[in-house]
Amino acid sequence: MILENTGLNGLRSDLAHLDESAEKLGFVRWQWEYRRATYDLKLHDRSSGEDYFLRFSTRAVEGKLENPDAVLELEHVYIGRATFPHGLDYESPIPQPILNTATQRAQELKQLLA
Repeated sequence: MILENTGLNGLRSDLAHLDESAEKLGFVRWQWEYRRATYDLKLHDRSSGEDYFLRFSTRAVEGKLENPDAVLELEHVYIGRATFPHGLDYESPIPQPILNTATQRAQELKQLLA
């Protein structure tokens, strides 16, 4: 599920600041290559025992990711349910408490990057 109206899509930040800000909120930069990176935040639903991941993609618009001064542009923000052994289901319904937490974290990230 793509989260609309987060205000993150199109924001730009240097890699060092983005990594620091994302880490403060619990995001981890998992997948990355020279021009793209994906950040994930694991959210656990205690009532069902399911895990969900809030994820956003970035693209380098200046430099490469090996340089902390590289400028990244944030792209889509989306959330999915973790599936075994290592996938995400973006079609599953998201419980409201998880969706609320995801929206809150996205807004906190926006504030840190603004």
